[in-house]
Amino acid sequence: MSKFAGQCVVVTGGASGIGEATVRSIVDGGGAVVIADLQQERGHALAETLGDAAAFQLTDVTQEDDIASAIELAQRRFGPLTGMVNNAGIVGAVGSIMDTSAEAFDRTMAILSRAVFLGIKHAARAMREQGKGSIVSLASTAGVIGGQGPHVYTMAKHGVVGITRSAAAELSRLGIRVNAVAPGGTVTPMTDALGDNNPESTAQFIARSSPLGIACMPEDIARGILFLLSDDTRYITGHTLVIDAGLTTGAEPSPFCDQPADMLLHAGQRVGSG
Repeated sequence: MSKFAGQCVVVTGGASGIGEATVRSIVDGGGAVVIADLQQERGHALAETLGDAAAFQLTDVTQEDDIASAIELAQRRFGPLTGMVNNAGIVGAVGSIMDTSAEAFDRTMAILSRAVFLGIKHAARAMREQGKGSIVSLASTAGVIGGQGPHVYTMAKHGVVGITRSAAAELSRLGIRVNAVAPGGTVTPMTDALGDNNPESTAQFIARSSPLGIACMPEDIARGILFLLSDDTRYITGHTLVIDAGLTTGAEPSPFCDQPADMLLHAGQRVGSG
């Protein structure tokens, strides 16, 4: 039996990038998925490609009724909701914090923060009936350390990590797990738009900035999302899985790594092993 057989999942922002890779992986694993997105043409085309295991729902993730409707469609079309992926996102407001408008702040927070809150809220309401479910939200390395994204994006992604922990504390007693994934730079339409819309050059840039020297692709993040959705992680909740090739470890190895293996540093003095 396929790992996701009988699973019913809603993926916001599921028409492209990490969301699309996640949608495809769920269906490949035997599950069914609702693609909740504003990209009508891409969403409908993807659902048609995937056949009876997928459906598209036009969804503005900042609107509570839209989130609720996507979940209702999943319940009606594919059975009890077992998974929710809060993936939709934008870069949002950029530039100096001194020049960022309140309007740009509000719009960015609505998509990156309010939408995650709404996704967790309504997914949990649906999942409590069967006493089981897994919710995964997209954070970022910008939600783990500073300097990895624009100011408002960083604030919102830190919020995703926070609400993941807080919601997990409440919902665990209902059998609902709540986790997050924090990607580093990934080759997606969103990151392409920051450059010259050339995926190849985006991949080269990300590879150069990666401690492993390779570009992170949407499928790399999707594997982490599916891991947290699956029963393989039935004892994991409140966790943020960082997928960044080790970027947030400090990127550069410690100078102590170059010292002789048999040497200790003690009280400021070198002490030999023998």
